[in-house]
Amino acid sequence: MYARPQPDDQASAALLHTALDLGVTLLDTAGVYGEGHNETLIGQTLGLRRCEAFLATKVGLVVDDLAAMALHRDGRPTHLRNAVEASLRRLRTDTVDLCYLHRIDPAVPLEDSWGALAEMVAEGKIGHLGLSDVRTQEAEQAHRIHPVAAIQSELSLWSRLSLGTRAHEEDTVGWCARNGALFVPFAPLGRGFLTGTITPNTPFPPSDLRARHPRFTPPARAANLQIVTVLRTVAERHAVTPAQIALAWTLAQGQHIIPIPGTTRPTYLRDNIHAADLELTPQDLADLNNAPPATEDHS
Repeated sequence: MYARPQPDDQASAALLHTALDLGVTLLDTAGVYGEGHNETLIGQTLGLRRCEAFLATKVGLVVDDLAAMALHRDGRPTHLRNAVEASLRRLRTDTVDLCYLHRIDPAVPLEDSWGALAEMVAEGKIGHLGLSDVRTQEAEQAHRIHPVAAIQSELSLWSRLSLGTRAHEEDTVGWCARNGALFVPFAPLGRGFLTGTITPNTPFPPSDLRARHPRFTPPARAANLQIVTVLRTVAERHAVTPAQIALAWTLAQGQHIIPIPGTTRPTYLRDNIHAADLELTPQDLADLNNAPPATEDHS
């Protein structure tokens, strides 16, 4: 969800139950999502089903203006402790299974922020620690203090920087594999573009974050349709959707990869789950890997 319509809590709760019924276990949220509303909804919805879910949340970002999506980083130990406690209350649980430092605060030494979270692991309030959008050098620094169990960053067919295939890129996916950490890609469907449902003329309301994204200007969208064309070609071979192929490609980058596509529709939820059953052939992977890089329009 990149626009911000009025949330339908009843439909969202039903979708969460459907996900659990279908075998989904990882639920990813954060304290800044809806200024805590997302965590509250999950806490209210899970109830006795808490044991069926692996709960992941994030701390270290603070909302200044939700409508404008204005945020600032706060990695002070006191703030992180208070934020975790608040998340636990909203999620109605004594322990969160995975807690990410949402962003590293440059004003606070990483060892102070990470050390504070590690203390809460020792107290039993956090199961495992993760990092979000970090450099491998920062991951190494944190890992020496307390194990990094997961890194969350963007990865999709049109955002491959985390694979480190070029000299200036960071091989975050490889770092996770070498250090026994999960890599958890957000936006594995390219913020909806890789589903093939967005055209150069698709309108975005001002509240939609994509309206200001350089990959979603009409000229950029027109150029990026080349990527969707490749996805469609491979999808036709398997009689599935471009979105399912996009997810299958992401999963094929490593057994330690768990993408987190978001949706509000049960049909898409089921499609996303079935993408894990797809087996891409060497030819499929070669065709997808040869898809052109995404175009950005900064004019």
